[in-house]
Amino acid sequence: MSITTAPVAASSRPWLTPRRLRAHGMILALCLWALYAWQMSSPGLRDRSGNLKGTDFLHLYTLGSIALAHRGPDLYDMNAQAALVAQRVPEAAGIRYLPLYPPQVSILFAPLARLPYARALAVWLALTTLIYALCAYVLWRCCPNLRGEGWAVFFLAAAFPPFFHLIAWGQTSALALACFTLAFLALRRENKFLAGLALGCLIFKPQLGLAAAIVFVAIGAWRIVGGAFLSAAAQLAVACLYYGIAPLREWLRMLRRIGELLPLLEPRPYQTHSLRTFWNLFVPWPGVSFSLYVVSACVVIALTIAVWQKSSSLPLPLRFSSLLLATVLISPHLTIYDLVILLPVFFLLADWILVQPPAIPAKFLIIESLAVLTPSVSTRRFGDLLYLAYLLPLLGPLDQWTHVQLSVVAMSTLLFVISRVESGAVTAEVLNS
Repeated sequence: MSITTAPVAASSRPWLTPRRLRAHGMILALCLWALYAWQMSSPGLRDRSGNLKGTDFLHLYTLGSIALAHRGPDLYDMNAQAALVAQRVPEAAGIRYLPLYPPQVSILFAPLARLPYARALAVWLALTTLIYALCAYVLWRCCPNLRGEGWAVFFLAAAFPPFFHLIAWGQTSALALACFTLAFLALRRENKFLAGLALGCLIFKPQLGLAAAIVFVAIGAWRIVGGAFLSAAAQLAVACLYYGIAPLREWLRMLRRIGELLPLLEPRPYQTHSLRTFWNLFVPWPGVSFSLYVVSACVVIALTIAVWQKSSSLPLPLRFSSLLLATVLISPHLTIYDLVILLPVFFLLADWILVQPPAIPAKFLIIESLAVLTPSVSTRRFGDLLYLAYLLPLLGPLDQWTHVQLSVVAMSTLLFVISRVESGAVTAEVLNS
C-alpha cells in the first residue's frame, strides 16, 4: 500500500459544469426516448423486437384479474395464471411469470384489470411517470442550490437510465421511489413515525426494505421501526381480509424458496445491480461468491450504521443517501429499474456538493490510486463519482464479457466516500434548510 499526497489545484476548473451536464442530459434523454418511441411504434401488442409491450406489466395485469375474480389460490399458481393470460391477452399466450409479489399487490391492480390490456398499460405508464415526476419535483424543491438549474435537473431526471427501464418494463418501482421520498420528507421534518409508515409500505418489494430494517434496529430508531411494522402489517391484513390467510402463507412459502428460484427470476444477471450479482459475475464458484456477498453486505451495513450514528454532525441528505445506496447494494434481488430509488441520492448529493466552498485547502489521500474524502472534502472527485454512478448502469450488457459490474463498484465507492465525510465547513442546519 502506497500513500502519497498531492495538493489540490485551487485554480483547476471542474469539467462537470452545469451547461455540460444539461447538454449530456438532453442528448441522453433524446437517444433513450427516441429508441423507446421507435420500439413501441409497431402495431399491436408486440414491439419491434417481438417482446410484449409493457413486459412485466402483464404479470401485474394478471394479478389484478385474479383479484377481480377473487381467486386467491391462483395468486401463486403459474399454470392457472398462464391460462388466464391466454384468455385475457391472447397475444401474450405462453408467457409465464414467477409469482413473488405479496397478495395485496393484486388488489392494487384490480381497477386496471377492468380495462383492455393496451389501455391498462397506457394508464399505468402515465401513473408511473406522474409519480416519478412528482418525486423529482419534490426533491428538487428540497434542494435550494439546484433551483437555478431547472433545465439541467429536468433533462437529467428524464434521461435517468433506471427510469427509462422502469417505463420499458412497466414495473412498480416508482411506488418504491415514492415510499423513500415520503420517508425523506418525514425525516426532514423530524417525524420519525411517519417516516416508518412510508418505509413499511415497501413490503410489496421487501428486499428494498432490508437495509432500512437492519440500520434502524441497530441504531435504536424504534419510532421508525414501529411505524414500518404497522404499515406493513396493515397491508398484509388487507390481503387477509380479502382472500383469507392461505395466500399469505403461500407467499411466505415462496419467499423461503427464493434461493432456488433466483435463476428463474434473473435470466439476464447483467441487468441486476447489487453485490450479490457482482460477486456471481466476478467469481465462478457459487459458494465462494455467496460468501463474498455476505461479507461485503455486512461491511456495507456497518458503514451505513456508522453514518447514521453521526446524526449530530452529518446532515440528513448524506445519511439518507447512504441508506439508499446500502438498500441497492445488499438487496438479494435488484433489477435495473429498481435503481430508480437512487434518484434522491443524485439530488441530495449534488445539492450538498454545491454548498461546499469552491476552493478547499485540502489534500487528496491516495490509497492504491483510489481518491477518498477526508474531513477536508474534495467535492470535485465527489461530483465525478456521482456522475459515474448515474451513467454506468447503461453499460450493464457489457458485464456479460467483462464480468465486472462497474455500477456496483461506483455505488460502493460512493457509500465509502460518504462514510469518510465529517461535519466539514458546512453545518447541518445549512444543509437541511
